[in-house]
Order: sequence, then C-alpha cells, then structure tokens
Amino acid sequence: MAMIRVAVIGAGQWGPNLIRNFHNKQTSEVVWIIDRDATRLEEVHAHFPDVQIAKDPEQALRDSSVHAVVVATPTGSHYALAKEALERRKHVLVEKPLTTEVKQGLGLLELATKYGLTLMVGHVFVYNPAIRKVKEYLDAGHLGKVYYVSMVRTNLGPVRVDVNASWDLAAHDLSIANYWLNAEPLSVSAIGGAWINQGIEDAVFATLRYPKGVLVNLHASWLNPRKARNITVVGEKRMLTCDDMNLNEPLHIFDKQVSDPRIPPTYVDSFASFRASIRKGDVTIPKVPIGEPLGTECAHFLECIVTAKQPFTGAPEGIAVVRALEAMQRSIRAGGRQEQV
Repeated sequence: MAMIRVAVIGAGQWGPNLIRNFHNKQTSEVVWIIDRDATRLEEVHAHFPDVQIAKDPEQALRDSSVHAVVVATPTGSHYALAKEALERRKHVLVEKPLTTEVKQGLGLLELATKYGLTLMVGHVFVYNPAIRKVKEYLDAGHLGKVYYVSMVRTNLGPVRVDVNASWDLAAHDLSIANYWLNAEPLSVSAIGGAWINQGIEDAVFATLRYPKGVLVNLHASWLNPRKARNITVVGEKRMLTCDDMNLNEPLHIFDKQVSDPRIPPTYVDSFASFRASIRKGDVTIPKVPIGEPLGTECAHFLECIVTAKQPFTGAPEGIAVVRALEAMQRSIRAGGRQEQV
C-alpha cells in the first residue's frame, strides 16, 4: 500500500492521538498539522518535529501532495472544512458529530460520492472490541428480544462552549445504539439543564424509541463527579452490562429472565433468603480482545482509501446520528416534548 499523506486539522485534546496513529511511517504519514493556537502548535511540533505546521488550513488544503484530511476541530467548523477538503479532491475523516445539520451531512455525502472519495466519521466507540463483541451476541440472539438499553456517559469536564452534552457525549451512545440495533430511532424525548454556560446544556437525559419496541435511555453529562461509561442491555433471555472503564473485564452477561410473571413470589422472611431469591442463573465474563479502538478506526480509514470500500462509520451512519441529535435538540427546546426523528 502506497504511503498516504495526511493533514490533521485540529491539534487540541484529541488531535495528538490522531497524529500519533496516522504518523506511523508505514501506511501513512502526517505532513501537516493545523491549529489556530500558536502555543498549542509549537507544543505538538515538539513531539513531531518532522511535520509542517500552520495556523491556516488553506496551506494544507492547497497542497496537492496531501491525500487525506482529518478534521478534529470544534463541531461548528466540521462542515466547511470537510466540504473544502472534498472539493480539493481529498479523502476526509471527520470527528463526531459529522455536522450540526442533516442537510450539511447530505451535502458532504453528495460531494464524496461525486468525486469517488472516502468520507468517514470518527465514531470511535463502534471500533471498540467490547462494543463489537456485544454486537455479536445481539446478532446471534443470545439475549433474545431486546427490551431496553440504558446508557450513562458522565465526567467532570471538559466543558464545551460550542455544543451541548448531547452533541458532545450522547453522539457516542447514539452511534453505538444504531450499530447494535441495526436501526435508527423513531422518536425522542429529552430534557437538559444549562448551569455553566447559558443555552448550552451540561447534562441531558433522553429516551429514544427504536423499532420493535426497544427503548434506549441516555444520560450524558460533563458536570458529574464520576467518570462513567456504563451500558446495560436488558433482553428477554439474558441481560448484559458493558463498562468501558473496566479495561480487564468490560462485559458481564447475566443469565436472568422473567420466566412467567404470573407465578406468585416465594415466601421470604429473612435478609439472607431475600438475597438468595433475587439471584437467578450464572454471570459470565466473556474474554474481550485487547486493542486500541482509535488505531482500528484510523487503519480502517486508510484501508477504505486504498480499496474504495465503504467505511464502517461512513457518511450515512454519521447523518443518522445527526438526525437523532437534531430531534433531541428540538425536544429539549420544547421542554421534553416527544419529537419524531
């Protein structure tokens, strides 16, 4: 595979990780690092002294030797940068969310299709080995019919000033839910609270209705004392938890179910017997392969460029997430009214 020359626009919190993965000197190399912050640029340049740096994206976009552009800037700038890169006939990887409007995403998809270019979205959690393992269980019917999914993504910071917690955090969970359920939500009801910056919700609580009666509940917040990435999937036959903070044992499968709700409860007259009565079946801890999701994502982007295959998290998947986020935003503004997606 020929060496792919990459320009990374945005060297902030996530940018250095992208630079590290693409500057592998085997399948790709980073030739430009762009950031508006001169101090940040110099800091990153100290770690990658062989890469050109600039504050203006134009310098990288007009470089005919650049094959691909990675956009890791604030959400509001994604569309303009990705559009210009595609018009310059460059492949594009955009960090989530793809855009702030569905119509913008559709426009980028049209451009990519027109010029035969790869357009991919950085929904990195879909490349997580544990998330993919859950997908295998769901597709195999191991949990039976899925009843509902509960997803919690919280931390103390970083506080955004361009988008609220749903666009910043819930975008991850929406991409996971869509992937697991192989569907888009039908409707959503959401509320949020803005305490740090006026008009920008620091915490969002949302419930989405998916096809086949599946409910997905999201709690996304950057104003929380505890970092959590917890997901619970409740199925007809079994239940499952996924804790991304547990690096060694992220998945637990509970062999629990309601066999017949009409059966009267057993007689319980002590705490010990109560504890025993609520435990049903075994708990299985599957072995999950170790791997860096971002590394897998970056390698997949390069593969798609070379083979012209459709990205696993391409524009259609990115647009689906933006469509749900738009509906979530409408619901928040309407005080929690249920909105069609």
